[in-house]
Amino acid sequence: MSHKFRVGVIGAGRVGAVLAAGLHAAGHHVVSAAGESDASRRRAAELLPGVPLRKPSDVARDADLLLLTVPDDMLPNVVQVLAASGAIRAGQYVAHTSGRHGLAVLAPAAEVGAHVIALHPAMTFTGTVVDLERLHGCVFGLTAGPAEREVAEGLVSDLGGRPTWVPEEMRTLYHAGLAHGANHLVTLVSEAMSMLAAAGVDDPSGTLRPLLDAALDNALAHGDAALTGPIVRGDVQTVAAHLADISRNAPDTLPSYVAMAWATLDRAVTDGRLIPIRAQKMADVLGAYGDRSIESRFARPSTAGDAGADQA
Repeated sequence: MSHKFRVGVIGAGRVGAVLAAGLHAAGHHVVSAAGESDASRRRAAELLPGVPLRKPSDVARDADLLLLTVPDDMLPNVVQVLAASGAIRAGQYVAHTSGRHGLAVLAPAAEVGAHVIALHPAMTFTGTVVDLERLHGCVFGLTAGPAEREVAEGLVSDLGGRPTWVPEEMRTLYHAGLAHGANHLVTLVSEAMSMLAAAGVDDPSGTLRPLLDAALDNALAHGDAALTGPIVRGDVQTVAAHLADISRNAPDTLPSYVAMAWATLDRAVTDGRLIPIRAQKMADVLGAYGDRSIESRFARPSTAGDAGADQA
């Protein structure tokens, strides 16, 4: 992108400081930042040396590209206050980095004539220089009007990322997919390490790493076809033994194991890898630890001539 902006960032947290540093490296001029916590101040000193920390309204007035990198629930109020105070002006670009929100949350800015963009990096941030390299190849979920598309894509290009366009009405589902995949993965892996530790494994993370690396690569490449393990194989007794042993030795992990087992069973039946009679036996075992109204999930009407076919 040929045009270089005077950039102000409100919310010098992990995301804001890193994106501002990335834009600075691409030739934009980061003029000021706002961050109140000690952590934000330390982060700004490391990633944005020499950039003054100012009040949010002053940061907004300084910039012709304003990055709002505050938490999702704070964003509506921040936009409203800045627009009402006159800190946001016509012709200015205002971009937020929320995954959940689209352009509607920026309506107060658009009403005063600002160009608005939703620009969400699909990445987890540490708030350190390590993240700058990770931006290269990172996908950004973009929502913008026709007049702002070129600028939005240019900013992503300057950060070394790749754009994907998300319709306004699908922003929340887009964000839910990312949170389900990334945040819940951390919980899942942590619980798996806890189970292995309880089983006496001396290096839970090292034991899991090759397995998880392969499982993640296969899942991303092949989806449900990558499913392996006792549920897909229909090993009912193995799953029953898992549940009993988890109940005794790692009960805190039982609810998530059962929930994911139900979800895995659903998918194994849907793609035809587990016949209904075996699925019902598996469901009976899982139902002892949490009922899911299994009859409605796996019962399928039969017709003459297909009694032996997979009904799922």
